[in-house]
Amino acid sequence: MFLRSKQTTNKQIGRIIIGISLIFVSLDMLRMATGPVVANPGTQFIIEYLSRDLLVAFIIGAGFAWIIHSSVAAVLLFVTLTAQSILPVLAASVMILGANFGGALIAYILTLEAPINSRRIIFANLVLRGGGAMIASIILINASFLIEKLGANPAQQTLNIHLIFNFLLLILTLPLAGLADKLLSKFMLQRTNPSDNINNISTLDPLALDKPQRGLDCASRELLGIGQRIEQMLINVKPLYDNWDAETAKSIKTQDKAIKLMHLDVKLYLARLGKSGLDEEQGSRSMELAAISANFDAASSAIASNMLNLARRLENKGLKFSNKGSREINDFSDRILSNVQLALNVMMNQNPGEAEELVTAKDKIRSLEQKLQRQHISRLREGLAESIETSNIHQETLRALKQINTSFSIVGFSILSKSDHI
Repeated sequence: MFLRSKQTTNKQIGRIIIGISLIFVSLDMLRMATGPVVANPGTQFIIEYLSRDLLVAFIIGAGFAWIIHSSVAAVLLFVTLTAQSILPVLAASVMILGANFGGALIAYILTLEAPINSRRIIFANLVLRGGGAMIASIILINASFLIEKLGANPAQQTLNIHLIFNFLLLILTLPLAGLADKLLSKFMLQRTNPSDNINNISTLDPLALDKPQRGLDCASRELLGIGQRIEQMLINVKPLYDNWDAETAKSIKTQDKAIKLMHLDVKLYLARLGKSGLDEEQGSRSMELAAISANFDAASSAIASNMLNLARRLENKGLKFSNKGSREINDFSDRILSNVQLALNVMMNQNPGEAEELVTAKDKIRSLEQKLQRQHISRLREGLAESIETSNIHQETLRALKQINTSFSIVGFSILSKSDHI
């Protein structure tokens, strides 16, 4: 699947299967290698120490999960060591709970620079899963007799600890998801600063005009910079629909003006590059870059002119989307942002598989936009006051987001045309 499939999704599934298989192979090798360790006096000392100091056992479990960046692998390792009588059941159970805490911590650390909506979810996971692991450890330490009821042998008992903990965590915390989202939306706000944006440093090297291929590479780098600016604009404009911020709006307008200047510079640069004489392939590439630049400029305008004005209308009229309408806009915006990021990746790696995924997403987005428009009309028929008052704003926002997605999908078409996929 990994080697033969041309679909990115199937390749990723293949990678997952290979990874899981390697984990089980390594655990079997570990089982055979740790056989002689059991009788070692040092091993007995460690077993006795972990049985006495369960706080250290919890920390070791969390730390090991962090080191290998996989709580599942850590849990399987601890279960294997328990089956080999290397770890006592209670210590292994606490270490497994520590691995659950470590797994939540991994995601939190790795997403510190992610968009605010993503970080809210990860932080909630850290609080609920990490906090739940600590509470469960305290319960086990004070009621260790419960472990004996979870299986016929130590390996089953420790594995069931992991399964039962995560099942109870799901049942108990799922009803709290909405409350957690509301609380974190109030306390974890998007911080935007105009100075955080990419500096106006052009990659359009005048000295490369007599070297067509190098000049085309310079233009491609400039377009990547434009795409990154638009990505940040899309991230920044979304919170304005809920809470208007004049500084953020000003920053978006400033970025739009900068992008229009960059677009003009790219067009002039490509025109000057054409005077130096391009072969057929280079000429085609130049036209593709000019088309991408025009589409990126249109996407910037959709954010700075359309979406920004729509958010301002909500603020001026004191309106709010209905709960369903707000969820639809947020989810649809997240889908568009994901496709924008995919397009930027495709620009860098020129991967036909990901380019095909980007083009396919265009049709999915169009179908989804039409579905959301129908759902909105249904709410109007039900007479929901919020939907009636914000009807035009809701529909125009969906159309603006679809336009942004269309503007970035051209990146995929240009790559597929060269790889004979279309």
